[in-house]
Amino acid sequence: MTERRRRSKLEVSTRNVKKVFGEALPTETLIFPVPKLAIDPMLFSADKRYPEAMPKEAVLANSVGTYLETAPIAALRCSFRCAWINRLPDEEVGTVAVVPDGCIDLIWRGERLSVVGPDLTAARPVLQRGDTVLGLRFEPGAAASWLGLSIAEIVGKEIELQDVWGQKAHRIAESMEEAGDAQQRLVRLQKHLAGTAPSIDGVSKHGRAIFGFLQKNATRQSDRGIRQLAVALGTSERSLRRQTHEIFGYGPKTLHRILRLQASITSVRRSNAPQLADIAYENGYTDQAHLNREIQSLCGMTAGEFVRQLAR
Repeated sequence: MTERRRRSKLEVSTRNVKKVFGEALPTETLIFPVPKLAIDPMLFSADKRYPEAMPKEAVLANSVGTYLETAPIAALRCSFRCAWINRLPDEEVGTVAVVPDGCIDLIWRGERLSVVGPDLTAARPVLQRGDTVLGLRFEPGAAASWLGLSIAEIVGKEIELQDVWGQKAHRIAESMEEAGDAQQRLVRLQKHLAGTAPSIDGVSKHGRAIFGFLQKNATRQSDRGIRQLAVALGTSERSLRRQTHEIFGYGPKTLHRILRLQASITSVRRSNAPQLADIAYENGYTDQAHLNREIQSLCGMTAGEFVRQLAR
């Protein structure tokens, strides 16, 4: 190797390492070009050396504070699955992860009324210690009719309800602000919506069928099931995908992945000593590695930490 090529590789390697360790690293630290195989261990060591640069493990939402879920009032039960209140503890809770569940919620937080769209990965909302968050969860397939838009437009987003409903949402928010506590606010929200319910189509027939089928078959392979569902609904697979995007925000395969994750959560919670290999087998994953990848992709945390938080 010529001296010129040696110096060129040395300069490139030094620049790469400085990106990790900072500009303070003296050039003479590296005497020879760094082999490619040496880079990964160096990056790994850098993470351990600078823990402040490593992402902190999030806390699953249902593990934080107290969570109370009740049935909505009778006038809303065709369109809403539940009403809920989540009270956060007074001490610092860190980053909170809300795992995808294929659902859409109307929520009240920080004196704001918002609609929270379906997520592709765990959401990490900014929450303050001592906050109380409350909401109404739509029945699968009902949100599009109530909001008057394609759910694909709000995937991974939280938007103020006033941007969707205008002054109507503003009046509801003002009424909720005047309530004495979270329970009264939730009652007022439901009473306002009950006045609108008769003019709403409610749950999409196809939406209910799609969600119900995929939930029932969450632990099975999706491809064949989706073809069967299309036949049962008297539509093509292409049309089924389009409808699923409009009603749920994403296609049937993605919705199936999310519902299978939810089935896995149920498996963990009902097990006295959950083992990842058993959870993977029970819920139709190819193997434990497949389950690990899905948890990392959908939840942004390791499978071990995910199970530990659910099981405690």
